[in-house]
Amino acid sequence: MGNVADSVAVKEGLRAAVAALNALFLTDADLERVGLDAVPGEAVDVLERKSELRLERLAVWSRLEAQVAAGKARDAAEYAELAEAMTPPEATGSERAFVEMSTVAEVAGVLTIAEGAAAAFISQSRKVCAMPAVAGALAAGAMSWRHAVIVADETDCLAPESAEALVAHFFDPDAPHRARGSEPGDLVPSQFRGKVRSWRERTYPDSVQERHIKCVADRRMEYRPDADGMAWINLHLPGDTACAIWNKTTAIARGLQGPDETRTLSQLRPDVAAALLLGAHTGTADPARHDDGQEPGKTADAHGTGTHGTGIQGTGIQGTDPYAVELSRIPAPKADVLVTIPIFTMLGSTDEPADLDGYGPIPAAMARQLVANGASSFYRVLVDPRDGAPLEIGRTSYRLTEAMKRWIRMRDGHCTFPGCTNPSTDNDTDHLTAWHHHGTTGVSNLAQLCPKHHRLKHNSGWTPTPATTTEPPGWTSQAATTQPNTPTHNHPTGHPERHVFPTCTVRAPHSLKPSLLREGLTS
Repeated sequence: MGNVADSVAVKEGLRAAVAALNALFLTDADLERVGLDAVPGEAVDVLERKSELRLERLAVWSRLEAQVAAGKARDAAEYAELAEAMTPPEATGSERAFVEMSTVAEVAGVLTIAEGAAAAFISQSRKVCAMPAVAGALAAGAMSWRHAVIVADETDCLAPESAEALVAHFFDPDAPHRARGSEPGDLVPSQFRGKVRSWRERTYPDSVQERHIKCVADRRMEYRPDADGMAWINLHLPGDTACAIWNKTTAIARGLQGPDETRTLSQLRPDVAAALLLGAHTGTADPARHDDGQEPGKTADAHGTGTHGTGIQGTGIQGTDPYAVELSRIPAPKADVLVTIPIFTMLGSTDEPADLDGYGPIPAAMARQLVANGASSFYRVLVDPRDGAPLEIGRTSYRLTEAMKRWIRMRDGHCTFPGCTNPSTDNDTDHLTAWHHHGTTGVSNLAQLCPKHHRLKHNSGWTPTPATTTEPPGWTSQAATTQPNTPTHNHPTGHPERHVFPTCTVRAPHSLKPSLLREGLTS
């Protein structure tokens, strides 16, 4: 049951946010009347000041929204606890189940949501309210309800003491090894979830493999009709398999792009996937006939009726069918993925998770299997066990530009624009200070940008702040708002108990057998 201090904190936070909003609305009303700054006689740009006020109000609305969520969560959790407290001790299991069903139905009716959503909300509310530091951050408006739910979800599989350690790591300012970098509320929810999950997997790796085995057994394919003649196909697969499918599809889609191709990359990916699954023409059959047995000049449509034309030579576009893909004409580029592996995981001395670029932590056994099988699209990256810094990047080319690109991918992890999580395989390596403005080609002047934000950088007032060799750039918005960087911090890796290291040097790669170093680590 919540205490009085928590309720007071929620109410005080709400009052402060409402007062701040009221002050901003009054300032806006003054601008409407006189168009002058508070300093007598000094004119201001009314439109610019009004736009600034809108951004300030958005920030307050966001804080107020979090504080309202904290109040809703506390009331939902306390209502469920009171319903349990009013249940007679001698009630049977079935009677208690009906009490719970009634509780869920009451909350669903009040909030006008489905009972399934209400049950989930009550469960999440009870978990969040059981973690005072998380509930306090939410009540203060320091982060959103989605951030709080992420903590509840990611601690669900942990023992109580482990869950407390995770919460302290991210929310306790006095924790001995508190999370570095941005505060939870300064990260978009997907970035925060990745950061929490990565720490959890590396700190408590014992159950990762067991949970992975269970999830592999639950793999499935789902079909869901959608509106406007569309539908969804979802595949739930092991991370390395899903990553490989995504990269192959993206590589083929990029190969299709050209001056005669009007489809975007987002449109090409599903077209390519459909072509691969439905057996598109691969160029191996009799040139007088297509693989599907259709006469020249026709290709089978989605229903096998063969009504579409032969297409445009060299483009992969099949006649009037907007979805057709000619796979035999695609100069598909090679897609590569970084797999960051702690050196002792590589040697089998520990089972600490590795990190799959664009996905996150993967079980040690999966990482070792990727290396052992010689997966040509995966580059193996060894890291120093003391501080998680990269020791060596595997490569197939000695050209400096390729090595630098991979280094930037390791440092940034995703597009560096605020809030963007576009994975590294889809991004451009951009000069922060342009070459024609005397920018240098060095790691501290390079950063990842997805195509959309790359174009925005060159066509708006958004400007990057300087990067370093270990951290990506921050950004200054068109409205002069500073957005801090969101570095992908390296985690010190675990040591097997039988290894003792000097504090001055680590020469792990050079101490390996030459054959292992050559075949498994530097390919």
